[in-house]
Amino acid sequence: MNEGNRRRTGDLPDDLTAVEAGMWQAFRNGSVYDLSSGDALVDDPHGGQPWGPERTVRARVVAWLLLDGPPPLTGRVSSLKLAGVRLSGSLDLSGGTVVPYVEMRRCRFERDVLLPEARLTTVRLVDCAVPRLEAARVQTEGDLHLPRCRFLRGVRLTDAHIGTDLMLNQAVVHQDRTGRSIAGDGLSVGQDLQAELLESYGELSLRSAKIGVSLSLRGARLVNPDARLALNAPQLTVERTLYLTPAGLGAGTPSGATPARGTRVQRFECRGGARLDDGRFGDAVDFQDARFTLTDDQEISLRRVQTPELRFLGERPARGRVALSGARVVNLVDRAAAWPGPGSLHMSGFTYENLVPRGPFSLAERLRWVSAATAEYQPEPYERLAAVLRASGEDEGAREVLLAKQRHRRATLPPAAKLWGYAQDWTVAYGYRPGRAALWMAVLWAAGSLAFAQAAHRPVDAGRHPQWDPALYALDLLLPVIDFGQSGQWQLRDGWQWLSVALVLLGWVLATAVAAGATRLLRRS
Repeated sequence: MNEGNRRRTGDLPDDLTAVEAGMWQAFRNGSVYDLSSGDALVDDPHGGQPWGPERTVRARVVAWLLLDGPPPLTGRVSSLKLAGVRLSGSLDLSGGTVVPYVEMRRCRFERDVLLPEARLTTVRLVDCAVPRLEAARVQTEGDLHLPRCRFLRGVRLTDAHIGTDLMLNQAVVHQDRTGRSIAGDGLSVGQDLQAELLESYGELSLRSAKIGVSLSLRGARLVNPDARLALNAPQLTVERTLYLTPAGLGAGTPSGATPARGTRVQRFECRGGARLDDGRFGDAVDFQDARFTLTDDQEISLRRVQTPELRFLGERPARGRVALSGARVVNLVDRAAAWPGPGSLHMSGFTYENLVPRGPFSLAERLRWVSAATAEYQPEPYERLAAVLRASGEDEGAREVLLAKQRHRRATLPPAAKLWGYAQDWTVAYGYRPGRAALWMAVLWAAGSLAFAQAAHRPVDAGRHPQWDPALYALDLLLPVIDFGQSGQWQLRDGWQWLSVALVLLGWVLATAVAAGATRLLRRS
């Protein structure tokens, strides 16, 4: 009988070891083939304890079972379920079609797992030691689960298509020779990508990846301090929410749930830059309690991101930059302590419709936030903040913001224009405090009236002149466009003449400042 016939009938091949024969029968039965010793120290796949021939199978025999294995026993479904097994050689399923369900727990792989362009149903590697997973363009109908696995030379999932969930919870992934820990460029996941408590040593790359529901990096540690990026995910699409938030520690905390009060948690931590440029997020991007450790050349880049809600509630980075240029957000949920200082925040073209501060965030702090983003004068951040405040009914706050914009602009002007700016500020606050002009006018009118009341003045025309009225005369000088019949009717000499000239000049300054402010207000409306 030839080998093909032997496999189709379920007969054991002649060259199998006793351990492999047991795996062969368990495959036909769909049962778990467990070679664990019961000693936790010995059974640790990541430990240094040797595993001998008594728990070793050849990887090529495993590939043989998966690609062209025997039929199941009557009434059973064939599947490969291994526990505590050492696989010698490289498991190569490149380009193959694997129909049986695959689950391996606490297994130790001697060499790489090769799955490029393979088609599988569901694959679960749980708490396994794998030198490297090479799975570019792999396709699964169901899940690809890799929780608690350790990969010494990285994971490649470039252009992979995962039918339902991709799970990397508590996995530990070291970088490959290109510096990447997980290469997931072009990755497509039908439902969730869960990488909670992931430890990534190298660049986690998800360029142009598409996630059907949510992407959870709760409690993850991304470490790549010597390169520019620890998280590189431009043009990432997540239909629901990206979570860069804490995760609860302990078996009692369900995955994805908000940790209960008193639960020990681990923050999301990123040691290196994060790039999410041009990302699209259906619900939110959540930075709750996230911690970023950056160098001066690294940044959190959210350029041109679009999301209904940005929850910028992390810990303020001591160094580096935060870039929101061109981003579009509906609700900006933030707190004052999360934003970096001057020179480290870039918000050119950043638009948001509502401000939802968590905790105290005064208008003075909000103005410092805008000022931090505009080391060189830019009107956009001020105008956006004023528009949002006005839309929420805070007209007084909006005027304060626009006044701060004019003061910032004044610092960039030449001396003459700067002097005129100071005049407008002192008199009518650039038109945003028009009541100040009336106050100045009242003060000058009172002062002029008292001064002119100290002495009478000779009329210009003794035959025809009005009755001397010091209050009306002072008002006539201060209001250049209105004639009360007093100005020009009296002869003034010495200091009185200079006083009248001063009142005329001050009146013109006030009138011009009021007109400039009114024009600005009308243009804004």
